[in-house]
Amino acid sequence: MSASNLPLSGARLWESLMEMAKIGGTPKGGCNRQTLTDLDAEGRALFQRWGEACGLTLSVDRLGNMVFRREGRDPTRAPVAIGSHLDTQPTGGKFDGVLGVLAGLEIMRALHEAGAETEAPLLLINWTNEEGARFSPPMMGSGAAMGIFTEEEVLTKRAADGAVFGEELRRIGWQGEANPAELQKVGAYLELHIEQGKLLEDAGFDVGIVTHALAQSWFEVTVEGEDAHGGSPMAGRRDAMMAAAPLIAAVEEIALGTRAPDGEPGRGTVGVVEVYPASRNVAPSRVFFSVDFRHSDPDALARMGEALAARGAEVAAARGVKVTVAPFWHSPLTPLDAGLVAHARAGAEARGLRYREIPTAIGHDAVYMARRVPAVMVFTPCHGGLSHNEAESITPEWATAGLQVLADAAIAAANAKE
Repeated sequence: MSASNLPLSGARLWESLMEMAKIGGTPKGGCNRQTLTDLDAEGRALFQRWGEACGLTLSVDRLGNMVFRREGRDPTRAPVAIGSHLDTQPTGGKFDGVLGVLAGLEIMRALHEAGAETEAPLLLINWTNEEGARFSPPMMGSGAAMGIFTEEEVLTKRAADGAVFGEELRRIGWQGEANPAELQKVGAYLELHIEQGKLLEDAGFDVGIVTHALAQSWFEVTVEGEDAHGGSPMAGRRDAMMAAAPLIAAVEEIALGTRAPDGEPGRGTVGVVEVYPASRNVAPSRVFFSVDFRHSDPDALARMGEALAARGAEVAAARGVKVTVAPFWHSPLTPLDAGLVAHARAGAEARGLRYREIPTAIGHDAVYMARRVPAVMVFTPCHGGLSHNEAESITPEWATAGLQVLADAAIAAANAKE
C-alpha cells in the first residue's frame, strides 16, 4: 500500500482548514486562537470529533498534547508520528501550524476510507503552545516531551496577565494523564508547514523539503543610564535611549556582516523594546530590548553574539551607561533525518512536483523532535512569505501538494523494513 493509492482529498483538507479558521476568526480574515484559551479548547474539541470519526484513539498527556493513534499491522513497532499545532498568534493566519495538523488528519481519513493498514502504527499530534504567544518560550509541548524543558517548568509558566500555564490547562479541561516523554519512543516524526518565507513562491516551487534548522541565539539587552528632564542641556546626559539606538541598529549590521564560508549572511531581529519611565519629556534611564540572531553556520552565529557584546561595551564606555548583554535561549544547528528527506524527495519526484531542498530559519516542533528522533519537514509556499499575520495566504493547490508529499513520506516510513 502506498499513498498514491489513497483517496487523499485536497478539497476536504481545504474545507477543514476553513472550518477550523472560524474558531477565533478575526474581522481581517485571520485567527486569534491562543493557547489554553476557551477558543483553543473549542478548536481541540472539533479536532477530537474529527479524529474519532475516522477511528482514531485519543490520549492527552500532562501538558495537554493531543495524540491520536491508528494501529498498524505490527503494534510492537515504533509508531510514525505526524504533527504540528492548532494554537495561533493574536493576529495569526489560517494556515500556520493548522495545515500540518489537518493534513495529518486527511491522511488518517483517507486510510480509514480505504480500509488500508500500515505496518507501523501512526500517530497524529497537536502540540500545546507551539507559538509561545501567551506563555514564553514557544514550542513548550514538544520541548518538554523531548526533555528540553521539565514538566514543572512548563506548568508553572506565567503569562503577562498573571495566568499560570497549568491552571489554564486544567481550567479548559485539557490536562490528561499520559506521560509526554513517551513520545521520545516514536520511530519517525513528520511535519507539514507553510514556509513563512517567499523562496518557494518566488522560484515557482510546489514544495520545499527541509534538510536542517538554522542555529539560533537569543539575547536580552539592558541599557541603564539616568533620567533627565527633556529641557535639560544635552551635554552630560546619560540617556539610555540614545545609547540603545546605535546598539539596536547594530543588530542588522552584525547580521548582514557575519557570513558563512559560502557567503550566506546571518539574520537579526529586535522584536521587543521597553522604555522606562516612558514619559514624553523624560530622557529614559533604562531601555530593554530583545535580540534574535540566526545563522546557517554555528561559528558565525557565535561571532554575532560576541560582536553584540563588544559593541555594547563600546557604547557603555562612550556614553557613561551600563550595558548588559545576557544570553536568553539557544537552539543549535539541527540536521533533519536523511532517510526521511529521501522519502519526501521520492514522493515529490513521483508526483511530478517541483521541489527544492531548503533550511528552516524558524523554530518548529520538528526541530525539537529532531534532537531525539528522526524527523523531517515539508514546506508549502505562502504568498509573499507572510505569516503571523491575518493576511497569511496559500493556495489549495499548494496545500494539496504538501499533503501528498507528507503522505508519501509518512507511509513510506511506516512501511519501511526494519
